[in-house]
Amino acid sequence: MVHWTEGHPREHSHENFPPCDAKSVRAFVAVRMNHRVEDAIAATIQDLRRPRDGVRWVARPNLHVTLKFLGPAVDPHRLEPLTTGLHELAMKTAGFDVEASGLGAFPNLEHARAIWVGLHSVELGALAARVESTAAAYGFERETRRWSGHLTIGRIRDKRLPSKTRELLNANVDREFGTSRIESITLYRSHLLPEGSNYEALATFLFGKREL
Repeated sequence: MVHWTEGHPREHSHENFPPCDAKSVRAFVAVRMNHRVEDAIAATIQDLRRPRDGVRWVARPNLHVTLKFLGPAVDPHRLEPLTTGLHELAMKTAGFDVEASGLGAFPNLEHARAIWVGLHSVELGALAARVESTAAAYGFERETRRWSGHLTIGRIRDKRLPSKTRELLNANVDREFGTSRIESITLYRSHLLPEGSNYEALATFLFGKREL
């Protein structure tokens, strides 16, 4: 197991794991796209951003793809056993490519609550399903909604997007951001701060299966 820092993996230590400074933690399992793809997405966010547009745009360091949300208040001592399952899962997984392209919104642009970048990869969906099953084996509740491949870049605070922002989104629905190689999964802890969320990587698990 490894810990993630400065975008690179290093050996993970259990000396302060699970986190001992909180009674409960907001936690999730996710993957990150490579720096080139994230740079392209961050640049698009800058193109879309407008003063008082009613959107809480995701900061560049927080761009990630959630595979499994573990809960808003998880007992930290439940996380360490889960790392065993995530490690075993990762060792049986081979790296794969994910194409990032297209912009959209949930549930739609007219009544948007979240803005996303589309992700295209059969392997990514299969990985999310395996992470879901692994978490369930360690007592975490299964998600009832179907997982969808997307990377959230903004959440709408107002009831309706300004017309200018909708126009910009419509003009960029086919934008391409590049392809990223996925070779690890990461267990994150989320800190909810007044200025926004801050994500702390607790442990990263590198894929260990060799491709044929």
